[in-house]
Amino acid sequence: MKRAILGVVTASLLATSAMAAEYVMKISHVVSSSTPKGIASDYLEKRIEELTNGRIDVQVFPNSQLYGDGEEMKALVMNNVQVIMPSLSKFTSIAPQMQLFDLPFIFRDKAHLYAVMDGEVGAKLKSFIDAKKQMLAFDYWDAGFKHFSSSKQPIVNPEDAKGLKYRIQSSKVLEAQFKAVGGNPQILPFSEVYSALQQGVVDATENPLSNFFTKKFHEVQSSLTLSSHGYLGYLVVMNQQFFNKLPKDLQEHVKTAMKEATELERRETAIEDAKIIDALRKYAKDSGRLEIYELNDEQVANWRRVMSTVYPQFYKVIGEDLIKQTIETK
Repeated sequence: MKRAILGVVTASLLATSAMAAEYVMKISHVVSSSTPKGIASDYLEKRIEELTNGRIDVQVFPNSQLYGDGEEMKALVMNNVQVIMPSLSKFTSIAPQMQLFDLPFIFRDKAHLYAVMDGEVGAKLKSFIDAKKQMLAFDYWDAGFKHFSSSKQPIVNPEDAKGLKYRIQSSKVLEAQFKAVGGNPQILPFSEVYSALQQGVVDATENPLSNFFTKKFHEVQSSLTLSSHGYLGYLVVMNQQFFNKLPKDLQEHVKTAMKEATELERRETAIEDAKIIDALRKYAKDSGRLEIYELNDEQVANWRRVMSTVYPQFYKVIGEDLIKQTIETK
């Protein structure tokens, strides 16, 4: 009874808030509110409402409460939800140039990555999304660099990768990157990765630290190499029709709040990564079941030399100019 009453009260408050506001903005995402993406989404809600003095009522729906991973893009296009932040891989069917982010060892470090995303290359990539006239691309949010892991031999040098079966997402770039080092890439849904590693269906994989740790892949992998060879991120997009209907002053407030939320999300990701690597080092020490390796400059150079041979395969799809401009970005 108490839960039913609480539900009615909550619904009434939301309805009252929405009636008082001039606009309602629904933000939908598929992860927990405690993740960097979730924390930044809640901050976005708070700041937009503050800056607009409540003229925009922002409602955040985490954990796929409104739409799942495969539904949110369609929901955004139909204006059933106004803001989403899917992984960059979700945009490759709309803008194949987004495969740039899959290219191995193209980013030297986090500073280089952000310079690319927040500079001319990032703006060009967002323009391909904007051109669809259904969604407006705002900022890139962080999920982290990917790292190699294995249940066979440690993957420290390119020759160590030969013959291993790698789980990958559906991506021509990722397929090419592992073939370049003699690996055997296999496409599997993320939900099946743990059991596939446990049963030996695949030997190795690549993940950002958050995925590796929260999904407990360290229980079924004997080595982790902090390779930072690839990248996973998100793109925050808004329904273009909704944004265009906002008065100019509210549009500017939304842009300001978005910029602040982006900075927060990236800081939270860095904090989370530091906590996770500490936890993994402790697990490795206590259990003796995981070895953690770090690549030196010479090893990174060897990896980049071998894996960058796949870049020309994607000059036509991604754009040779974009790839070269990314490499040359300071």
